Amino acid sequence: MADPWLTLIGLGEDGLDGLSSASRHALDAAEFVFGGPRHLALAGVTDCGRPWPVPFDTAPVLACRGARVVVLASGDPFWFGAGGSLLADLAPGEWVSHPATASFQLAANRLGWRMEDLACVALHAAPFAQLRARLGQGQRLLCTLRDGAAAADLARWLTDKGAGAARLWLMEALGGPRERIRSSTAQAFDIADAQSPALVALDLPVIAGLARRMTPGLPDDQFSHDGQITKQPIRALTLCTLAPRAGERLWDLGAGSGSVAVEWCLQGGHAVAVEARADRVANIRANIDRFGLSTRMQVVEARLEAHLGADRLPAPLASLPPPDAIFIGGGGDAALLETLQTAMPPGVRLVMNAVTLETEALVVAWQAKYGGDLMRIDIARATPLGRLRGWTPSRPVVQWSVTL
Repeated sequence: MADPWLTLIGLGEDGLDGLSSASRHALDAAEFVFGGPRHLALAGVTDCGRPWPVPFDTAPVLACRGARVVVLASGDPFWFGAGGSLLADLAPGEWVSHPATASFQLAANRLGWRMEDLACVALHAAPFAQLRARLGQGQRLLCTLRDGAAAADLARWLTDKGAGAARLWLMEALGGPRERIRSSTAQAFDIADAQSPALVALDLPVIAGLARRMTPGLPDDQFSHDGQITKQPIRALTLCTLAPRAGERLWDLGAGSGSVAVEWCLQGGHAVAVEARADRVANIRANIDRFGLSTRMQVVEARLEAHLGADRLPAPLASLPPPDAIFIGGGGDAALLETLQTAMPPGVRLVMNAVTLETEALVVAWQAKYGGDLMRIDIARATPLGRLRGWTPSRPVVQWSVTL
């Protein structure tokens, strides 16, 4: 289309004064203008203004296809903005975008921080637990907030997690006449009159035991579990074999505590944990909350034994997005393997850990039939033996990995 019907306009706190001539022309010609109430007010939009529905939905914009439509967003529409949500339903020629300076960029310039050394995190619609994996790295973060009052909540959360010494800058209405920047440590934070829109800059201290590890294998005591957990060293080897990549999806079947799925998600992926027992499902949900993975990980309570035949997936799996990798840590049997072998698209990576003799015999037979790698993992820890010490072995694990 030579003349796109949709224009995305990035708007700052300086309102119309900060817009380019192209943005002003599109806004003047618009039949419908969508945005938050604050954006509509900043742009002086009245009769043609359409506030976003709550909860957020792009359908009203798409319903105006063919009219002259403007969408207002904060700063860069494609940096935690509406642009990415709309693009899934738009052809390349239907839209044009005019970004403004993003609040993240303004914050970095106010503090003199290099953008390439920072992590930008959207906390305006996500739990603070999303930061848990970043604690302890001495990292600098820029975080959007839902409103000004959330800054005090974040300071309390950081203090509760042992990061009370973190330096925090509360940055309000950046780029506009109401701009204000105040600083405190998290534990001493006492600002009660914060205004929206608000952004927080964080300089985190190093906190032992809480840092996200570049290699997998978090301590077992960081998870809620009833003992049914892939133990730390086995989990580290399992994750290395699964080879997670950012954006990929894992099915964790017979998930137990969901620890493998959690660490997969901490590496940037998405996961579905399938578990039959309700008490273990509760532990998985607790771990999702603990690590702030509600947007990356889901749990399905179901028994996989009720499969529908060798050429069809079990009902709990049939409605899920297809995986890039599958981990079977418990409950695997020949019927399930047969189903996965037949129903999965080529290229899915499968890793299965066997502890019992029966499951070990199964993976040995399947490796002989379908190939892949077998690895036996024997681990022993030094424990007291009378007045001295000796080695206490764990149950050996036989791991089969294969590309279907």
